[in-house]
Parts: sequence; structure tokens; C-alpha cells
Amino acid sequence: MPTISSEGSTPPALKPYQYRQTAESFGSDAERYERARPQYPQALVDRIAAAGPEVLDVGCGTGIAARQFQAAGCSVLGVEPDPRMAELARQFGVEAEVATFEDWEPAGREFDAVVAGQAWHWIDPVAGAAMAARVLRPGGRLAAFWHVFQLPPELAQAQAAVFRRVMPDSPFNADALPKRALDVYQAMFTKAADGMRAVGGFSAPEQWRFDWERSYSRDAWLDQLPTHGNLTRLPPDKLAQVLEGVGSAIDAMGGGFTMEYATVAVTATLTGPVSG
Repeated sequence: MPTISSEGSTPPALKPYQYRQTAESFGSDAERYERARPQYPQALVDRIAAAGPEVLDVGCGTGIAARQFQAAGCSVLGVEPDPRMAELARQFGVEAEVATFEDWEPAGREFDAVVAGQAWHWIDPVAGAAMAARVLRPGGRLAAFWHVFQLPPELAQAQAAVFRRVMPDSPFNADALPKRALDVYQAMFTKAADGMRAVGGFSAPEQWRFDWERSYSRDAWLDQLPTHGNLTRLPPDKLAQVLEGVGSAIDAMGGGFTMEYATVAVTATLTGPVSG
């Protein structure tokens, strides 16, 4: 999950998918990831599943989205670069192959939908769209989607201050001032859409938005926070400082808060041959 207060922008020298060590670090605590990360709106799952029953889940992680598509009646294959995450997905009944999507070998297999939950920013958007076009059936859908979360203003300010204090040199900490979440994420949505356009063969990309809320206790948010990309490789002593500082801020708010979420999908269907 990109983190608004610390991953809203990255240094111009590198794009998110070029931070391979971070992209493949989430399995360092795969059980926490599985436990703490939220599911996706059922309306999103149902709308994508309407494309057909065979789904390829890119960057499937522990299989959170994959299992939702399975519950909707789909057959799902996951592709995941981190073997620790893939192994946990398999334990939950998701078939998962270990590879980066750009280098994955489809071996002639085709799908009705290619999806990526919280993962497409770790993939080269043009190479990823080209691979999706390669494995989609005509009329199949590519859908990359993200949870855009908006912390309450007082917590956003406090959390950003903790990040700047504890990890001032983090490459993902270039812009630690909290902003309107959707404004920060829009650049990422645009890159995903531009990748689909660059490949050709896709319909004009659309954005689908699903709004929802979730209440967090202090413990629940501190359980999820270490699964965010800017913290997965943080040394234990520094992570403890982050959790202490953010926990104190939540205590000052009464011990909990309500998070506003917008789950946004960037999506297009395969309508013709790709460029090149």
C-alpha cells in the first residue's frame, strides 16, 4: 500500500517499480500483512468478475484479492515476486507462481481478467500492460486498483512528523507533508493509464471509485502500519520509534479513529492488437 504521508512522491531518479528491494520486502512479515491489510469492496470484485471466470492476480501477495475473486466464482492464478508471500497464499488455497510480472512466463495460458491490488506501482506500467495484453482474451479486462486512504488531519500531521524525525533520509520520505489523498495518488493512476495507452490495443482507460470507511483502534492501526512499503525494511529500533510516536498520537485522539477509504481502479479492456 503506498503511504500518503511518505510515499506520495518519489525522487525523480527512480520510479516506484525500480525500488526492487522494497517491492519484494512485504514477505518479511507475511502473516501480519495477511492479518492487517483490508479486503476490497465487493462491488469492485463483482464488476471485474463480470469479464469472465479466469483471473490472473498480479502481485497477489498473500491472496487477499484472489480469495475474494474465488468466492465470486472465479478461477485465480497468482503471480508474486516474493516467495514468502506466495507460500502463504498457497496455504490459503491460491495457486501462486513466483516471478516478477514482467519476467513471468505465461506458457500459452489466457485469462478473462488481469488484476493487481496494491501492486501495479511496483511494475513497469508499459511492460506490465504489454504482458497483460499478451495473456488476455479479446474483450478481457486489465484492472489495477488501490486503496486510497485519508487519515484524520491531526493524525496525518502527527504521523508525518514522526516519519520525518525517525527516517529523514528515506527515499520514500521526499514529501512527508500530508495532502488530499486522491490528489497524491492521481499521478500513479495517470501512469497506469498511460502505460495502457502506450501499448495500444486497449479501450480508453477508465477510473472506477468505491468509497467506504473503516474504524481503527490504536492496536489495529499499529498492526497494519509496518506492512507499508516505507516501513517494511526499517530496522527494529526505528520501527519501534515510529509505532511509539504514532501510537501516542492515536492515544491523544481517544484511542481510535475512522479512516476514509476510496478504492480506485484504473481499467481498460483488450479490443485489438497491441502496438509493435
